[in-house]
Amino acid sequence: MNASFADIHAAADYIGPGAIEVPLYQTEILDICRRASPFGQRIKQVPATGHPSRYFEETAIPNPGATAGFVNPRSISPTVVSPTRVERSVPLKALVSQLNYNLFDIELGKQQKQFEYLQAKDLADTVSGLMVTHDVALWNGNDTSLTTPTTNQYMGVAAQIAAGGNTVTVSTSQKIITTIKTAVAQMVASSGFHIRPTAIYANPVLLDLMDQEMLTEYNVVLNTTEITGGFKVKAITTQAGELPLIPDWSLSYTGTPGSGTAVLPAYIVTEDLIEYHWLGDPAPRILQLGLPNSLSNQYVAVKFGAPVVKGATYAHYQVLVDR
Repeated sequence: MNASFADIHAAADYIGPGAIEVPLYQTEILDICRRASPFGQRIKQVPATGHPSRYFEETAIPNPGATAGFVNPRSISPTVVSPTRVERSVPLKALVSQLNYNLFDIELGKQQKQFEYLQAKDLADTVSGLMVTHDVALWNGNDTSLTTPTTNQYMGVAAQIAAGGNTVTVSTSQKIITTIKTAVAQMVASSGFHIRPTAIYANPVLLDLMDQEMLTEYNVVLNTTEITGGFKVKAITTQAGELPLIPDWSLSYTGTPGSGTAVLPAYIVTEDLIEYHWLGDPAPRILQLGLPNSLSNQYVAVKFGAPVVKGATYAHYQVLVDR
């Protein structure tokens, strides 16, 4: 039998008289990977009522002038009225991620005094990876129905708003800012609902085009506003007040901007009416499994819940920008 050993020359950076230099590394690992998006942090987190999670929505009050109105005071004949309420529901979904620590690697890491740091980082990264999947699916989940689920993913907020029917397209010859301002004005002018949109979400590329448009067409630089914890974004003045333009990398677009065939979406939303219904805990939970035959520690990150857009037909707007 031929024994095989690693040559120290292969591991050493330098070998010379009185010196053997071996590779050493900084204890911190460079990490600027994409993690949580602002959208998931700004919408409401509420406990689910069950599976599916249910609620009622009032779609109209008794119609003034039709079922209620002025009558002869000497001949009062009231009309019986009732509000219009509908039942809504959202099915809960499950996200899961697993991390295994091999017993040999655990012992090796402990002996090198590295295991605790690496274990903590890897567990945090496992949760972050699950949350990135969650954040992307909040907007883009591919389920197509809240009443009859078709996939294991969420029905994304973008799809729920689009299904609500409030969509406007900005052609290549139209102004983006003007169209958005008009859409907000139409929302605020609703005679049936008290609507006050709170933010506009779009890919940073579209927001840059809006910024350039304001500077080129009107020689105006957009104001900035703080949305959370020192995070400042540009804002535009509308009939609903000053609305922040929040960049969200998970809102993708098609085509190449400037080609005339690219489509970049933006969403005017009333954040108070967008909820995430959670089960168990609003944050992911880490569950440790036993030591199986493979002699590895297993950790499973799990999160149950789903987003729902309340008032999808009147409190939110999809803007599709052609560029």
